[in-house]
Amino acid sequence: MPNPLVIDTDPGIDDAVALLLGLACPEVRVAAATTVFGNVGLATTTANAGRLLAMAGRTDVPVAAGAARPLVFPQAQRAGEVHHEDGLGGRADTLPTPPPVHPDGAVEVLAGVLRAADRPVTLAPIGPLTNIALLLASHPELTPKIGRIVAMGGAISGGNTTPTAEFNVHCDPEAAHRVLAEESVPITLVPLDLTLRCAMPGEWVDRLAAGGPRCATLAAITEYYRARFRARRGVDAVPLHDAVAVLEAACPGTLRTEPMHLAVDCAPAADRGTLRVTNAGGRPVEVAVDADISALHAEILRRLLTIDT
Repeated sequence: MPNPLVIDTDPGIDDAVALLLGLACPEVRVAAATTVFGNVGLATTTANAGRLLAMAGRTDVPVAAGAARPLVFPQAQRAGEVHHEDGLGGRADTLPTPPPVHPDGAVEVLAGVLRAADRPVTLAPIGPLTNIALLLASHPELTPKIGRIVAMGGAISGGNTTPTAEFNVHCDPEAAHRVLAEESVPITLVPLDLTLRCAMPGEWVDRLAAGGPRCATLAAITEYYRARFRARRGVDAVPLHDAVAVLEAACPGTLRTEPMHLAVDCAPAADRGTLRVTNAGGRPVEVAVDADISALHAEILRRLLTIDT
C-alpha cells in the first residue's frame, strides 16, 4: 500500500508540475495539499492548488489553506514577475473552478493526516516552511508519525532572491531555521544548487506538451517561466525545482545526498535568509548534491505522461 504524502505548496509554476507529479507517483498516495503564501498570496496559491487538482480529476484530495505570512517579519518580496501575477503563467483562468477549501486550516489537516496514518507520512514542503514549523511546534506528539520531510529550498552557494539567499528560505527564515536546525525529524533538503542543474531542456517541455490534453495544459503553464529563463540565462530550459524534490519524496534515493548541519541567518540584514553549513552538533540534514540528471528528466516525464492515460 502506498505511503501517504502531503504536498505543502505555493503554486507557482514549478509547484504545479510538482503537484501533478505527486499524483502520478504510484509509490505514494497524496493525502492532502496544504497551501502557504509564497510565490503569490495565500488566496491565490490556495485557488491554484484546487484548480490543478480539478484539472487532474483529483478533487478527492483535500486542499487546506495555511499561513498567509511569515512567522516574524513581513514577506520581503513575492515572485509574480517569475510566475506571473496569477502564479500560473497567466493560465490560471483556463483551469477548472477550484473545489471548496477544507474547513480546517493546513496545520490541523496535516495533524489529522498524521493521526490517522498507520504508515510513515512523508511531508513535501515546496514553498516557505511556515506551515511545517507551526505543525512541529504545535503538535510535537505527532512527529513520530513523520517518516521524512523532503523540502525544496535554500542554496549552499548563490541565491536567486539575494546574492546568497534562495526564495523559499528567504520568505520565512525563522521557520526555515526552526525546521532545518532545531528539529529531530529526518529531513532531506533539495537546494537551488542542484535544482538549477536539473533544469528541463526545451525539448522536454515540447514532449510533455504532446502527451495529451492535461500534459499540454501543464506545458502551457510553464511557457511563461520558460520564456523568462531563456531571456535571462540564454538557455531554452525550465528549472522545475519543486518536481525534483517531489520525485525524491516519492522515490527515496533518486538524489545523492550528503549529511550537513545547517543554520539559517535570521538577522534583519543583507544576509537574511542565507543558508549556512555549520559545525554544530545535533541532527544533520541530508542535503541533495547530485543526481543522474538525464535519468531524472526521463523519469519525471514518464510519470507526468500518465496523467493523460
